[in-house]
Amino acid sequence: MIDDIVVKIPATSANMGPGFDSLGIALDIWNEVRISKGTFSIKVSGKGENELPTDADNLVYKSFCQVFEKIGEPIPEVAFECVNQIPLTRGMGSSSAALLGGLMSGNALAGFPLSIPEILNIGAKIENHPDNVAPALLGGVQIGIYDQDELITASVTFPEDLKVVLYVPNQIMPTDQARNILGPKVARKEAVYNIGRAALLVQSLISGDLHNLKYATQDMLHQPQRQRQFFPMKNIIRAAMEAGALGAFLSGAGSSILAFTKDREYTIGYEMADAAMKSGLDGDIIFTCPTSKGAYLEN
Repeated sequence: MIDDIVVKIPATSANMGPGFDSLGIALDIWNEVRISKGTFSIKVSGKGENELPTDADNLVYKSFCQVFEKIGEPIPEVAFECVNQIPLTRGMGSSSAALLGGLMSGNALAGFPLSIPEILNIGAKIENHPDNVAPALLGGVQIGIYDQDELITASVTFPEDLKVVLYVPNQIMPTDQARNILGPKVARKEAVYNIGRAALLVQSLISGDLHNLKYATQDMLHQPQRQRQFFPMKNIIRAAMEAGALGAFLSGAGSSILAFTKDREYTIGYEMADAAMKSGLDGDIIFTCPTSKGAYLEN
């Protein structure tokens, strides 16, 4: 076997307000998956250290196995070490990071039989939507859509000086639970509301003219429903905007709240945390930025 294989995978924030299941952004917060020769074992440190399974049910291992099942080869016995900075069940793409960590390490060990588009397709099918997997693998802001079974992605440029403030509550919001709260039908008025804002969001990022982000990050398709499950959300978003954020929204299915800014990030973070505290919620503030770099093998 070759030397240790190390994969780095970024956190992501999906939806970005109006882009439900279709838009996502990679963030400069990283998980690491290392595989080495040895008896099968899984060691987890950092986020999820005492929560994630360390047997065959681990998502990194399950996706690692998928590579060898797809190419029809025996699954090799290796030791896994996962060093996680991405919080679990907080809408920051921890499951996509685990999927890609397993797929990319397995692909490297097998001699790279799968292309990047193939890895993207496998990951998106497992997740059932591409809005986390696409930016995690490709970096930056990604649009992802399906035309029947074909996945199409497109990159969206964004200003290099864009910064991100995340309020990460101690309250979890499991993705399946957050999705089940959404109704099966959407009113035309709400669909039009989101279509216009998603278009405006893309234009704002590409042009660098960010004054419209306060409108472009609004949503009617999932945040109002999830507000019923996560009451403090509206107060935290309002606090971010009043403190000077360019735009703010529920990150993925939550419970993290993301704010875009170019300055005043510490003030914004403090006000978000203060609003959460007044709603009876504890949590952490993370200051970071988008990253144009997707998952990669470390040399």
